[in-house]
Amino acid sequence: MSVSGFDHVAIPVADPEAMIRFYGALGFRVPELERFREEDPPYFYVQFGDNKINMHTPRLWKKDAFTLRGPTARPGCGDFCFVWGGSEGSLRDALASAGAEIIEGPVPRAGGRGGGKAMGASVYCRDPDRNLLEFIIYPDSSG
Repeated sequence: MSVSGFDHVAIPVADPEAMIRFYGALGFRVPELERFREEDPPYFYVQFGDNKINMHTPRLWKKDAFTLRGPTARPGCGDFCFVWGGSEGSLRDALASAGAEIIEGPVPRAGGRGGGKAMGASVYCRDPDRNLLEFIIYPDSSG
C-alpha cells in the first residue's frame, strides 16, 4: 500500500467570514454559512476539485481540549500552492476581485508535476489571515 493522493489540509482561521469571501471570490466552493453564531459549527471548508481546506474557527482552535491539530498552529500558518487553470491575466483579475495584492511573480518555479521537475510560472499573495498562497500556471494548464 502507498499514498495515492492528497485529500485535505486543516488550518486555524481568525476571521471565518473574511476567509469565506476571499476564497469564494477566487472560485473555491464555499459553505452556505452567512454568519457565524454560537450555534454554528466550529469549522468549515473550502473546496477545489477533489481537495479541500478545512478551516477551524477560533471557537474550536482556542480550546485547550482540541488536540487534533499542530500544537503551535495559529492563523497565518499555512503555505499553499494551487494550480491555476487559466491565464496569468485571469489570475490577476481573480486576485484583484478578491482584494489580494500580488507580492511576487510571476516567477519560474518547479512544481509537483513530473516528479517535481515540471516548470511553471508562480504568483504569490496572502489571504486575509496572512497565509501564503502560491498559484502556479503550467504551460499546458492555461486557457
